[in-house]
Amino acid sequence: MNAPIRRIGIVVAAMFCALLMSSTLIQFVQAKDLRERPGNRRTLLASYSKERGSILVGGNAVAVSKEADDTFKWQRTYPQAKMYAPVTGYYSFTYGAGRGIEGSYDDLLSGSSDSLFYRRLVDVVTGRPPAGATLELTVDPAVQKAAWDALGNQRGAVVALDPKTGAILAMVSKPSYDPNLLADHDLPKVSKAWSTLSTDKDHPLTNRAINGNLYPPGSTFKLITAAAALESGQYTPASELDAPAELDLPQTSVTLPNITGKECGPGGKDNLKHALKISCNTAFGSLGMALGQDKLRSQARKFGYGQSVTVPMRVTPSIFPATLNEPQLAQSAIGQFDVRATPMQVAMVSAAIANGGKEMTPYLVKNVRDSDLDVIDSTDPQEFAKPISGQTASQLNDMMQAVVDGGSGRKAKIPGMKVAGKTGTAQTAKGKAADVWFTGFAPADNPRVAVAVVVEDGGTMADEASGGIVAAPIAKKVMEAVVSR
Repeated sequence: MNAPIRRIGIVVAAMFCALLMSSTLIQFVQAKDLRERPGNRRTLLASYSKERGSILVGGNAVAVSKEADDTFKWQRTYPQAKMYAPVTGYYSFTYGAGRGIEGSYDDLLSGSSDSLFYRRLVDVVTGRPPAGATLELTVDPAVQKAAWDALGNQRGAVVALDPKTGAILAMVSKPSYDPNLLADHDLPKVSKAWSTLSTDKDHPLTNRAINGNLYPPGSTFKLITAAAALESGQYTPASELDAPAELDLPQTSVTLPNITGKECGPGGKDNLKHALKISCNTAFGSLGMALGQDKLRSQARKFGYGQSVTVPMRVTPSIFPATLNEPQLAQSAIGQFDVRATPMQVAMVSAAIANGGKEMTPYLVKNVRDSDLDVIDSTDPQEFAKPISGQTASQLNDMMQAVVDGGSGRKAKIPGMKVAGKTGTAQTAKGKAADVWFTGFAPADNPRVAVAVVVEDGGTMADEASGGIVAAPIAKKVMEAVVSR
């Protein structure tokens, strides 16, 4: 064989090997990624050719697929659209599965999960139409509706947890949206709806309970400051704190005032329990500086600040600043400056106190069922952390009961029942109404629910904005929905 022919043969052989390697790479290595790539029309059409699994709350579907007389064959519908949109997310031919359970469990709902492999084989052998798995959520429909109705037309969020297990009993975010608009088979209509929703200044697509720009937690953070003090062994609920009308801050001419403009106790002194009861800013500002930023930061992290949590949607980590000077530390100790939190994180703090210091991992999916509704997987409650001792939890429980019994959280009282709580009024910008909070749990002597409520800009009562006036009554209705079952 002469040299030119040999060279051509080598080139052809090399090209053949490259083609073989490329096709192998695509078919066996990249196939899954290519198949799941957003916008893959062939994959999307294939997914619409079989019934997508339902999402159930209290035995009723909040997301379900129905047969359609068109190219897509199945239509995804959301019977209680806006109330559950932050939980379910959406399933759209144009925009895929996103923002909630639809996106987080797409492989199970679509039936493509490896865990359903043998069930798919049975379907092939028996000739039964393939279908996705059904997901049964932890959400209690009565609690979800109570939270939805109580928040009304205000911007904000509500989270309710079972403190003993971490099960999410309610997750409400407002304003919300209608996922049916994105699941429609009229694609130009879907595109228009997406454009409207994604450019809305109120960000209805954002689940404020777990994501978004986060909120300054305001005085609800005083629970963490109090926990750090009690855990240090240097303080008890009776420990005396400096509590003047205004706290002189070092390194600056700015002071930290109390909202009332008055001292929190005789001679500008107050004890830790009473300071929490009336939400004394100067007492907690001075306490934060005395403890130091390392103790505060460590305690916040033990509760979950800065840590990643999935429910299964990813919860944006809450923030405690990395470095602080003394004035910033005093502000941070009362949940201001650059401290930021999700309502989920604030609810987790209350749940840990309610559960004797054991913080459980929050979760939304209780059971996964196959097409015959047999349970194929369940979520077992898992401990997230133990941020405080049982003794500290008991002391904080008692202190939080005082907040509701005769302090800033009186509007969260439930007749005939012990309720624990903490209010918060968080300044966000000069000249702007505060974001208002309430977090707590009930019954305080045998907790069944822990809740966090945030209402942006004081809600419909901006002129009287405070956590005790605006957010506490919302939390009360949510807690009542649980304890009345």
